Amino acid sequence: MSLVLLNTHKVFRFSFFVLLFVMQLVQAQPDSVFFKAKDDKLLIPTWTVKKEAGLIFNQVSFTNWNAGGVNSIAATVYTRGSANYKYKYMFWNNSINARYGINTQENTGLRKTDDIIEIISSVGYQSDTLSNWYGTARFSFATQFSNGFNYPNTSTPISQFMAPGYLFFGLGAEYGKQLKHFSLYMSPLTLKATFVLDQRLANSGAFGVEPAVLDDQENIIRRGKRLRREFGFLLNNIYEFEPYENVKVRNILSLYSDYINSFGNIDVDWEIIFDFKVNNYMKASFISHLRYDNDIKITKVIDQENNITEEGGAKLQWRQLLGIGVAIDF
Repeated sequence: MSLVLLNTHKVFRFSFFVLLFVMQLVQAQPDSVFFKAKDDKLLIPTWTVKKEAGLIFNQVSFTNWNAGGVNSIAATVYTRGSANYKYKYMFWNNSINARYGINTQENTGLRKTDDIIEIISSVGYQSDTLSNWYGTARFSFATQFSNGFNYPNTSTPISQFMAPGYLFFGLGAEYGKQLKHFSLYMSPLTLKATFVLDQRLANSGAFGVEPAVLDDQENIIRRGKRLRREFGFLLNNIYEFEPYENVKVRNILSLYSDYINSFGNIDVDWEIIFDFKVNNYMKASFISHLRYDNDIKITKVIDQENNITEEGGAKLQWRQLLGIGVAIDF
């Protein structure tokens, strides 16, 4: 009996000291317990979704204006959205951008001023939280809604939906502490595909595809190819900042060079967007868009009356847009 009581007493003392040790351990390390709970919250998958639609409007009107002028109205409707996913060391960012603009002047009718559909999706993995580098795979696709013309000629389209269409897919590395404000993406392994699904434009070799082969009587022996493949290096930079209150600046620069066909010729796509917020619904915008593609040849008008043109070389393209409009987040 005494032996049983002695063993019970030893067990009680051992359990008492173990309990004291555990209590001291908990009291001595409250921060570690707190941070563990905080880390658990960071492991929750999160989606961030943004949507915006708007209308930018320009108008010029003259009545008995002795200096002269031409009445004109221009409008651009746009929508853009993003859906970004974050979980642990991985991100998946998706965005869509669509714009369509028209302009009308006295005695000229409607003319297109802007036209784009663009989809971008990228998946990245960060090796650890101390590094700002991500291994990234990126996909992008762009085309337009409607026919484009070399005005005043509106009978023969020089571009249309999926003529051209551009697809990029690459593997590379992306640098950025906060990717929504700054990112630098470099891909030495990028596939570029140019689609020209209109056979007439493909036969003429538009946008760099292989043109049709003709005989001496200019009959088509072999139709032009509707797909051009390239493999090269892509550099993409996005930088967004607010120099002043209610003023946002977004700089997007893309440089691409093909290894196989014309390495050293660099395709440039550089867009700067200034957004000036007036209130929650009204804003002003200024857009400057520079583009150079060695595969896009500019058509020259030789005789406007007889609609005679000839193909020139590649040139720098520049588009500007300034206007005030309405924007709605939804």
